Amino acid sequence: MSVPSRLRRLSLIAIPATVVAAVQSSTASAVAQGPYQQTNLVANRVGTDMPTAQHIDPHLVNPWGISAGPATPFWVSDNGTGVTTLYANGTPVPLVVTIPPPHSTPGATSTPTGTVFNGTSDFQVAKGQPARFLFATEDGTISGWNPNVDLHNAILEVDNSRHGTATGAVYKGLAIGSVGSSNFLYAANFRAGVVERYDKSFHPAGRFTDRAVPAGFAPFDVQNLGGMLWVTFAMQNAQKHDDVAGPGNGFVDVFDTSGNLLRRFASHGALNSPWGLAMAPSSGFGPFSGDLLVGNFGDGIINAFDPETATLEGQLGDANGNSIVIDGLWGLRFGNGGAGGPTNTLFFTAGINHEADGLYGSLVSSEG
Repeated sequence: MSVPSRLRRLSLIAIPATVVAAVQSSTASAVAQGPYQQTNLVANRVGTDMPTAQHIDPHLVNPWGISAGPATPFWVSDNGTGVTTLYANGTPVPLVVTIPPPHSTPGATSTPTGTVFNGTSDFQVAKGQPARFLFATEDGTISGWNPNVDLHNAILEVDNSRHGTATGAVYKGLAIGSVGSSNFLYAANFRAGVVERYDKSFHPAGRFTDRAVPAGFAPFDVQNLGGMLWVTFAMQNAQKHDDVAGPGNGFVDVFDTSGNLLRRFASHGALNSPWGLAMAPSSGFGPFSGDLLVGNFGDGIINAFDPETATLEGQLGDANGNSIVIDGLWGLRFGNGGAGGPTNTLFFTAGINHEADGLYGSLVSSEG
C-alpha cells in the first residue's frame, strides 16, 4: 500500500502539543460518514449470541494483532487460545502456530497481542534462521517463528514475565523499525508505562514514553506507519494489566524510531482505549481515503483523522448514517494486495462477548 504524501511530511511538521490537545479535547463526538459495508469473515463458533460469519475457526478467540508480508496471508494473534491463525482473502489457512508461554509456566496457554512481519536477516531464532513473524504477549514475552526451525511453534526469545508477578511486563503491542542500517523491535509495555526497544539479537536497547501524558495512562499499542512509530495510550487499571475504558480515555503520539517524541497527535475527545491503527490508502476508501484510522477498544468505534493536521474527520458509518460499532475491536489493517486481500479493504479483529469469543472481518467503502 502506498503511503500518502502528507503522511511522509509529518516528520517535518511540529504542531505544538498544547494546540493539538486543545483541539482534540474539545471534539468528543464526530459525524458518521460512509457508507461502509461490514462483512463478517470468520468467527470462532456459531450461536445465537454470535454474529453470522462466512467461516468458523475455533482458534479465533479474542484476536488482536494482524501482520503480513508483502503478499502473504494475514497472521492473526489469538489471545484466548495462545496461537496465531492465518487467513487468505478472508478464508482460514490450515497452518496454526503456537506462541510459547514464559519459561516459568511450561504448558500454559500464552496470551499473544501484537505481531509483525520481519523481512530482514535479523532477529534470528536459530543460526542463519531469522524470525519471519514475531509476537508479543501479555505474559511479557516476545517470540519469533521460522518455518525451517519449527513449522508449528514460535521460539521464545524475550522473557520479562518475572514468573508472572505484579512486576512482570505486559506487552500489548509490537512494531518493527530501523535507525539507519540497524533494525529494532518495539514493545508496548503497558504495566511499566513505556515502549521498550530491542536490537537485532533481542537485547534491550532503551525505552521511551511521553512524560507529558498524565499518570495512570500507558502505551497500549505501537505501530510503524510510514517509518514513524504511532503509539496509543490507554488508562491503566489498579493492577496495570488491563485498560479502563471510558469516553476521552486515550492519547495518540508520534515518535521517531530512535524514541524521540515528534508530536502529540490526539488527546481525549473521541478516544476510548484506542488500540487499532491503520493508514487508509490515498484513494478507494471513500470519504476517509488518506486518513489515519484509530479504532477504539473501549466503544468499538473507528475514528478518522487527517494525518497531517490531526483534525477529527468523522467516524466510519453504515448505510443508515450510524457509526459502525464493533464489539471488542482490536486490530485494523488494510490488505496487502496479495493473499491478505485488496489494498482498499480494511480488515479488523475483535474480542466479542467480553473477549470470550472472536471475529475477523472487513470493511469496504460502498462508493470506492
